[in-house]
Amino acid sequence: MSFLFVALGGALGAVFRYAISLISVKSEFPILTLITNVIGAVLIGFIVGIVTTRDVSQNTVLFWKTGVCGGFTTFSTFSLEAYDLIENKSYLAGGCYIVLSVSLCVLGVFIGKKLALLIS
Repeated sequence: MSFLFVALGGALGAVFRYAISLISVKSEFPILTLITNVIGAVLIGFIVGIVTTRDVSQNTVLFWKTGVCGGFTTFSTFSLEAYDLIENKSYLAGGCYIVLSVSLCVLGVFIGKKLALLIS
């Protein structure tokens, strides 16, 4: 049964990720992937924060944390886009993208956990 919750959450996360990719942005910088990953980081931080303060079923956690967040965030896409920027000699953009992605996503987890504590 756990696999079903992960699969359903993953499908939902993937659909949300695809919907964001349809937003028209004219930029060489992969801003939509960055935004997606930051949103995912805030969401997973929020989920972890909620779980520490409330009684939440394991299947609910699997649905949201493993399923939705796993299907929504895009580490492989981030890695490819960072590689492509560097390969195309866009060193400044590539470096900024890597630093921003890592730092903003870690900050996003922190913010998500704090938000969860605020509503508890």
